[in-house]
Amino acid sequence: MTHSKKKAGPKGGTKAKAQARTEAPSQEAPARKARQKPMVIGGVEILPGQRRTIDLPVTDLSTHTPITMPIHVVRGRRAGPCLFVCAALHGDEINGVEVIRRLLRLTALKRLQGTLIAVPIVNVLGFLSQSRYLPDRRDLNRSFPGSAQGSLAGRLARIFLDEIVANATHGIDLHTAAIHRDNFPQIRANLDDTESERLAQAFGVPFVINTGFREGSLREAASGFSVPVIVYEAGEALRFDESCIRAGVKGVVRVMRALEMLAPSRRRTQRTSPLVIRSSKWVRAPHSGLLRSAAALGSAVKEGQILGVVSDPFGENEVEVRASVGGVIIGRSNIPLVHEGDALFHIARHEGTQVIARSLDDFEPEAAYESGLTSELAGEAPIV
Repeated sequence: MTHSKKKAGPKGGTKAKAQARTEAPSQEAPARKARQKPMVIGGVEILPGQRRTIDLPVTDLSTHTPITMPIHVVRGRRAGPCLFVCAALHGDEINGVEVIRRLLRLTALKRLQGTLIAVPIVNVLGFLSQSRYLPDRRDLNRSFPGSAQGSLAGRLARIFLDEIVANATHGIDLHTAAIHRDNFPQIRANLDDTESERLAQAFGVPFVINTGFREGSLREAASGFSVPVIVYEAGEALRFDESCIRAGVKGVVRVMRALEMLAPSRRRTQRTSPLVIRSSKWVRAPHSGLLRSAAALGSAVKEGQILGVVSDPFGENEVEVRASVGGVIIGRSNIPLVHEGDALFHIARHEGTQVIARSLDDFEPEAAYESGLTSELAGEAPIV
């Protein structure tokens, strides 16, 4: 599907022309289909058939050391969609960095139709300090569309919109849960948009959560450019999770196939459609103490079911934590020390445990990883 694009305003984010490293053009045969037009990111031109790594200037440290955003662009010779895949918008959410590393190793990209823009580390300063936030304590994903004359977060947001989103037709934003929390693999998207829904369904994880736009988010800002963006949430901050990473790689490949950027799979496999979640609710700590969790991530639960117990250090005062709604646990806290009101279990509302079980049973990221385009990565030792 082709999207009409709103043109971005003047590019005021980059301070200097980006540096670039070019790889040899892919050696595919001349195509009969329309060739791509040149693309410019950070003042660097990327021609059809080229792979280029671009160091996009962001800011300088107090030591006069320049900070750049690393970008890798893969352009097929034939015209097609332009997909950006980004990670570490929150600097401590690192699963997506590994997803992108593996994605760029796939030899299938030599036969790419269209363009892939890979941005493994958007919030470079947060990544270096192992922090969700920028040094000014602002959340980058609440700072869009930003401004070239605004705060550090606003300037970085403006650079990303002008240089990446303005060149794209579609986007995938890779995230994890916040610090001390864990998310079951899920897609979040605005399902009222037909193209976002198509990408969300294609990704192939068990749960698709319908979420509207949050003010200041990348998804909201990208919608102003008519660029549908889906968010992949999986795992925990500052931790690699092999199954979440594998599911992410497979999901991005499936989306690229749905966009006809990669050849369709020759294997005809019947996959269960993901469970669409329209609402969710956090179960919170009834009082302060130590939490003993009794419900695992991905568990189907019924309303009133015991999820855990909060007690004081002596065990004299124990309070059960019960599910306020029925559904499946898509997120939970990993830290036992809790204060009254802390978010403990995130339940996606859905009635029918058999339907949930069937969706979960069909989700085998590690088994699926051994076949198809990602099979060439199976020789790598898994992260444990």
